[in-house]
Amino acid sequence: MRGTRRARLCLAGVMAASALIATPGAQAVERPRTDGRLTDLVNPFIGSQNEGNTFPGAAVPFGMVQFSPDTGHRTGYDYAQHRIRGFSLVHLSGVGCRIGGDLPVLPTTGEVTQTDYARYAAAFSHEDEEARPGYYRVGLASGIQAELTATARTGVQRYTFPATGKANVLLNAAQSLHKSVGSSVEILDDRTVRTEITGHGFCRDTAPYTVYTITRFSRPFTAYGTWDGRTVTPGARTGHGGAYVRFDTTGNRTVEATTALSYVDARGAAGNLRAEGGRSFDAVRRRAREEWEARLSGIRVQGGSPVLRRTFYSSLYRSFLSPNTGSDADGRYTGWDRRVHQADGFTYYQNWSLWDTYRTQAQLLALLAPREARDMARSVIAVDEDGGWLPKWGYGPVETNIMSGDPVTPFLTTAYQMGLLKGFEERTYRALKKNADGVPPAGYPGVGREANAAYIAGGFAPYIKDRPYAKMGDSDYHHGASVTLEYALADAMLAQMARGLGHRDDAARYAARSRNYRNVFDPTTGFFRARDASGAFTGSPDPARGTGFHEGTAWQYQWLVPQDLPGMISLIGGKRAANARLDSFFAYDRLLADPEKTAREVWVHGDAYAYYNAATYNPMNEPDLIAPYTYLATGRPWQTTDVVHAALTLFTDAPTGMTGNDDLGTMSAWNVLSSIGLFPIQPGYDTWGLSTPVFDRVRLALDRRYWPSGGLTISAPGTSATDRYIQAVRADGAPHARTYLTTGGLRSLHSLAFTVGPRPSEWGTSPEAAPPVLK
Repeated sequence: MRGTRRARLCLAGVMAASALIATPGAQAVERPRTDGRLTDLVNPFIGSQNEGNTFPGAAVPFGMVQFSPDTGHRTGYDYAQHRIRGFSLVHLSGVGCRIGGDLPVLPTTGEVTQTDYARYAAAFSHEDEEARPGYYRVGLASGIQAELTATARTGVQRYTFPATGKANVLLNAAQSLHKSVGSSVEILDDRTVRTEITGHGFCRDTAPYTVYTITRFSRPFTAYGTWDGRTVTPGARTGHGGAYVRFDTTGNRTVEATTALSYVDARGAAGNLRAEGGRSFDAVRRRAREEWEARLSGIRVQGGSPVLRRTFYSSLYRSFLSPNTGSDADGRYTGWDRRVHQADGFTYYQNWSLWDTYRTQAQLLALLAPREARDMARSVIAVDEDGGWLPKWGYGPVETNIMSGDPVTPFLTTAYQMGLLKGFEERTYRALKKNADGVPPAGYPGVGREANAAYIAGGFAPYIKDRPYAKMGDSDYHHGASVTLEYALADAMLAQMARGLGHRDDAARYAARSRNYRNVFDPTTGFFRARDASGAFTGSPDPARGTGFHEGTAWQYQWLVPQDLPGMISLIGGKRAANARLDSFFAYDRLLADPEKTAREVWVHGDAYAYYNAATYNPMNEPDLIAPYTYLATGRPWQTTDVVHAALTLFTDAPTGMTGNDDLGTMSAWNVLSSIGLFPIQPGYDTWGLSTPVFDRVRLALDRRYWPSGGLTISAPGTSATDRYIQAVRADGAPHARTYLTTGGLRSLHSLAFTVGPRPSEWGTSPEAAPPVLK
């Protein structure tokens, strides 16, 4: 998306599809060793080129700090660039707009004469660069080697300098990826530097936020100074631009430092340093690797090519990078009311790309990291309780209002359906009900369901092209057609939660509203279409134009009715017509002849920032992520497998190997879930669609507090590019004829066994096998 915009996909240098899908011949010799480290399969450079906007630097799972190089790209690091401006503390995986990049730090030698990091940036080569989970290293052209690692709230750096009496470390408080509002720097003693940095930005201007840092070096400086603007003042202890500290490395060439971060205050940064600092670089690096090993071991796969396994575990790695710890070691955090609060009994998380993550990543985290996912849901509830309203796209303590619809509802109802809200169900429901039935007041920075009054009164969100922005960010009125579909989806999921909690009248009301998708269906075109404030259909009737749709077209949004696919299918003429339209949408005949070429040249074509003027599947953006699974509802489940496996070829282990921006783990989670054959086809509810896994065997280690089975084994012996069609499914040994499982069914399930073959079968083709309608 644009808070996390999709990107142009580079087609050059990508591995062939045969290298990506498991082959019988490869399985006998390429199976990973059971004693191997899963972190060795992760390539953090994947997605760092051609606007994938990932970062290769050091982080631990869900850490506050993502310590990574910035090369001049607006979101941080670009593999095609070859000068590093600094190693900064905060990055988000796959965002499309500038944010973070706070306190870029760079080692240099000689006199300090430049204060603009674009001018003093250091050249480097990828031949002298490496990255692993929790670790990054690069050799700079100056002869300095820089190494980075991290804890949850600190970035740890080690610099190996040439022998010189003027080895410097520059700490730039005034420059970052966002727009700087103000900064200050203070040298506290001969080892310690403190900063306060205020900035704003993202896709459009936001309210400012402030971060506090404190950096402690492993040995005393021999000299120091600060700068304001272009003026460098040796010996000064305070300034507003930045600071430099100097060391004599003629004997000891190594300098280590730990930088702690806080969104609360300077005391919080100092407390985080005390709690997580004080260890050597190597000790922190080992611990970071151990944390990643433990996290990645939640899924063990067998079979598949080395490339397939690397792309899979790299996607799993990126799925665990966010949301991010927002509370300090003492539990304090800055709420959306800009006041300090205490997280009592949970970790407070922040950074909510909800329009993206509600579709895939929320479900994956609930499955593999339920304790953290519970705290994440509690954090979103705290946003409402502290600030007065639920978030839409939150960065730190700031609402950005980026994207549209009502993504927070399916995010939280997912947590409810997955059993993560025990003891907090009614608190969550009250917040969701307020959000679903109202609009935030004028004084609140968020827009919420901005078009809600019109939607509730008339059954649709109007498309008003030139309506002025009421607040910062996006406007739901500019995307009335897709917003109606998103509101209706959210209403459907809230209806299920209301029914589960015994709020029957509310459940009926929300269920009725979930059918509002019908109100933007134009029978003269056979597609969804925007309506103006008077109710008239408006804009181009061409469903490929995208008038009134947010980053997509009517072709792509037509499948975003997971609550009532039979109803949507009846609108377009029944299953036969729907299958014909799906086949056209996926270029299915061409896909069967050449899956990878079709994915890369038919689905992905031209500039992928151009979301409109397309009548085909866009695998690089969120609106149609669920679309391949529509065939489960039309009686052709084998076609879901065909499309999903073709889309999986877009993921490779190269820097260009992301399908657009990662959107804080959204696309990575899509890859992981689709690869294991288990996908949340009704986001916000408890329905998991089935397709053929790409691995012979997948073992999920599950937390018994949320998943009584303690683990699930998914097997598909012999799965390959040719033998990929489901012949039968057995759940704990019993035949399973449906094309889906429920969360309740998953809880006690130990094994899910797929029998695959070279041709489609009758499995899953009966009407009874289709996913349920939510009523």
